[in-house]
This record gives sequence, structure tokens and C-alpha cells, in this order.
Amino acid sequence: MTELSLYIHIPFCRRRCAYCSFVSYAERETDIPAYTRALAEEIKLRCVDDAEIKTIYFGGGTPSLMPADSLKEIFKAIRTCYKIADGAEVTLEANPGTIDSGYLKTVRSLGVNRLSLGVQSLDDAELRLLGRIHTSSEARESTRQAKEAGFTNLSLDFIYGIPERSQVTWRNMLAEIVTLRVQHLSLYGLTLEEDTPMHERVERGEVPSPDPDAAASEYEMAEEVLQAAGYNQYEISNWSQPGFESRHNRVYWQRGPYLGLGAAAHSFLDNKRIANTSDLDIYISELSGGKLPPQTTEVISKVVALSEAIILGLRLNEGISAGDIQAHFGIDLHHRFAVEIADCSSLGLLEEKGGRLRLTPRGRLLGNEVFMRFLA
Repeated sequence: MTELSLYIHIPFCRRRCAYCSFVSYAERETDIPAYTRALAEEIKLRCVDDAEIKTIYFGGGTPSLMPADSLKEIFKAIRTCYKIADGAEVTLEANPGTIDSGYLKTVRSLGVNRLSLGVQSLDDAELRLLGRIHTSSEARESTRQAKEAGFTNLSLDFIYGIPERSQVTWRNMLAEIVTLRVQHLSLYGLTLEEDTPMHERVERGEVPSPDPDAAASEYEMAEEVLQAAGYNQYEISNWSQPGFESRHNRVYWQRGPYLGLGAAAHSFLDNKRIANTSDLDIYISELSGGKLPPQTTEVISKVVALSEAIILGLRLNEGISAGDIQAHFGIDLHHRFAVEIADCSSLGLLEEKGGRLRLTPRGRLLGNEVFMRFLA
């Protein structure tokens, strides 16, 4: 039986965040029932024979805007088509301000066993700058409610490198974060894509541009504080208590097979990347007529696959094994990339340990400097 992961995209938001460039639709919650039916139809049409689901991830957007009845319908469609493995990791992204205890208990009863809360900051002024719809008090309360609802695998997202944040503010925030005692933490550097409200504000001079040196200092501070608190950094942006690494995200980093469902969802199957249309109306319309939505397909060449395996593998703190690269691609890693490895090692960005090539702490800060050398 083939192991498979599912990614389900929920493209609805109450309001788009000021920095967000993901595919999402604000103020279209009335379309959720039609979207739910479309998702159920896509699950049926794209059923993979003889597959067992080992992870499911509801991402967005704001998946917690989906009513429990809609999630129940989606789970029913999945179970009709697939066997869900015993102990499968099932994650729901949620935003504080969109959930309460009753909702959390219900979604847990449906099969969700991991909750990922998009907190981003515990400072109200920063939350307003980011365009978040919740307050720091609501974030703390949502964390408490999740624990009360029985979630024992809880992840919180935060952003570092927010303009005008002081080092004292960040250190105090980290001190509070570790007292929340959740099992998993994801920390992402603030990046501003064009055509986002925050980017436009920076361009107009209303908000300072993010300072890369300040962001680097915050990242290093997080490494120090979280390690001291018992969190293991297993990937550039992710920390966990032992045994609580994100199994679904590991599928991405290790180039495992996953099926993406929903508007703008991406799949990786049989060495192909498949992307659904990002147009919500087209997606719903096509599936309401029993047809798959428009998709684009990219066949991954061996050269690109090799680059992906190295770059994604180096994101993990364990790094990559030359033996694995030899087995999968038939090349000697140290011979093929001798110059790149030597250059990065001399700059203190790469190191060999236990037969594996991995980023150094400095290399994690400057990961893109390493990755670009291994691009196809």
C-alpha cells in the first residue's frame, strides 16, 4: 500500500494580513458551503488507488473559518476514498479570534489531532501593524482553550524581524513563549512581497523597511532561548519538544508524495508538480459540474530533482547523507559539488558531522547563500 499525504487548501480569510501573499479570499465566507461540496468532489475525482494517508494538513487562508459541519463533510469524503493510517498526523491551521472551546472540541472529535495557531506576535501594536484580526489576549486565550479541548500537539507561529521591534521586546516575548509550553514552534522572518499592503506602506515611507541585521539578532536569540527551554531545532524555521516534529512538513522537505486539494493547492506525485487553479470561482464552477479544475503540470528533471533534494535536505538540521544522494541519483555528492562544498565550508556555512553534510548555525542564518550554489 502506497503512503500518501494530503494537503487541503482553505482559501478564506476574514481579512487579509498586511504582509500576506498567499492565495486567499477575504469576505467570501458565504462561498464556504459551495467550496466544501467542490472539495468533496475533487477528493472523489482524484482518489489514488491503494493509498494510505499518513498525514493531513488543512492550510490557508484560515481553515478555522470552516464550520465543523463542513470539516465533517470533508473528512467523510476522505474516509470514503482512503484508509487513514492509525496514528496519522492531522493538522488544522487556526487563527485566534476565529475559534472557541466548543469548536476546538468538535474538530478534535472529527479527527484533528494537531493544531497550528497563527499567533505571529504577543504585542498588540505589532499585531495591528501586521494587520492581524486578533489581540495578544485572544492569542493567549486560544492557546489555553486548545489545551483545554485536549490538544496535546499544539504549534504556534511567530514572526521575527518586525520593524521597530526592540531586542528587549523580543527577549521578553520569547520568555513568555516558552512559558506557554506548547509542543512545537515555527518562527519565520518577515518578508515583504510586492502588492502587499505592508510593502506599499514601506515604499511610501510610512513604515521602516525590515532590518536584516536586527532579524538575524532575533533569530540567534531565539535559538539560544528555545534551546535552553528544551526545544530542539530540527529545521531552519522550526523547533519542537522531542517527538513533536511536524511529520507533514517533513514530507515536503524529504520530497515525499503528497496530493494537494482545493483552489491553489499543489501536489507532488510521480515526479510531477501539479498546481490547481487559484481562481476560486473557476474551481467551484468546474467541480460543481463534475470536472477537475484547470491544472498546470511540471515534470521534474533529474537535475532539478537533485537540486531540490540537496536544498530541501539542508533545511533540516540533520542535513543530507552522501550515501542517500548516491543511492537516489547515482552521483558522488562530494565529487559533483566539490567546489560548492569547499567554498561554503571555508565561509563557515557548511560542515560535515556523522557522515552528513549540514548547515552550521551561521549557515542557517545565511541559508540562501548556500542554496543558490546548488540550484540546477
